[in-house]
Amino acid sequence: MNIEQLRADTPAVAQLIHFNNAGAALMPAPVIETMTRHIQLEANLGGYEAAGQQSAEVENVYSAIGRLINAEPDEIAVIENATRAWDMAFYSLPLQPGDVVLTSTTEYAGNYIPYLQMKQRRGIEIRLIPNDEHGQISLTALKTLLDDERVALISLPVIATNGGPVQPVEQIGALARAAGVLFLLDACQGVGQMPIDVDKIGCHMLAATSRKYLRGPRGMGFLYVERSLCQNLEPAFLDLHAASLQNAETFTIRADARRFENWECNVAAKLGLGAAVEYALMQGVEAMWQRIQRLADYLRQQLAEIPGVTPRDLGAVKSGIVTFSHCNSTAAQVQQWLAGQEKRINVTSSTFRSTLLDMQHRDLLEVSRASLHAYNTEAEIETMIAALRALPNP
Repeated sequence: MNIEQLRADTPAVAQLIHFNNAGAALMPAPVIETMTRHIQLEANLGGYEAAGQQSAEVENVYSAIGRLINAEPDEIAVIENATRAWDMAFYSLPLQPGDVVLTSTTEYAGNYIPYLQMKQRRGIEIRLIPNDEHGQISLTALKTLLDDERVALISLPVIATNGGPVQPVEQIGALARAAGVLFLLDACQGVGQMPIDVDKIGCHMLAATSRKYLRGPRGMGFLYVERSLCQNLEPAFLDLHAASLQNAETFTIRADARRFENWECNVAAKLGLGAAVEYALMQGVEAMWQRIQRLADYLRQQLAEIPGVTPRDLGAVKSGIVTFSHCNSTAAQVQQWLAGQEKRINVTSSTFRSTLLDMQHRDLLEVSRASLHAYNTEAEIETMIAALRALPNP
């Protein structure tokens, strides 16, 4: 990889050290330029007229996402954020009383709440897949759980927001397919960080965001729905983009995954997402994944040598999300201290509110989270380590 070019495309690295890529990564210059160009076009022509002029470029966004995750363009819906994309998939499922949803202890609270809502509304059952000795889901336990014919869905994140393992999604997908169970994958922390191939994974649905490791703009995400499943799912709500009014009594829903979209959208952000996908493909996701893992491993090794600091990451395969605790400081104090350094260091805190089940299971209220990307460097890690060693006791 050309690290110098990556950093040249990311001007802010001259002023700060950005280790909050699992929150929102720094957008590269091609993404910024694409969005700025379209906003200027809207200012000069009008919003509708600008969108019309860029219709071919908008269509290319679907093709780019398809290439990124090995899907067809008609299996992609571009939606205003990953939460809504995930919701559109989940709430379209015809879950019935007694149906079982399997998830992991690392499930995001924003996904778990809808499970509870469907438990109240429809009487579904939620079961947690036990972890193995590495802290990722136990495939043996999953296989046993799938013996219950009432299991209708497996739904979990490939990587949790508070770190943790990279789940063995290809094996999960194979077990789901063999059992005839749907598999909904939350790939928000995976897309752009690691290779994601929906065919290899075997998931039926996948939701992802623009703003994290993909390095696109905020307020944009996408949903993948397998073509053979798509027409069997009716979205929770429709508009004149997702469906067509035939007469005063009938309507038809469009055949492709865009049935999960709505008519109004942020065209500049949509084009920015497409530019981010093209940029990731140009850099090579596999090469970025290998570099991210090397950097994260280096950071974990360095953290383990600081007195009072405890690394918190589990998993046979770990990601670029590095979490730790400091015995003398809260995660908020660590974040504030690092942000106040001469060269600002961006980290964040991950609390029990976002991953309640996992944090309760590990008896944690919070962790400090540093999430690395391919444009980060070993020198930046060493700067952060030096700052942590100088952290004063409260």
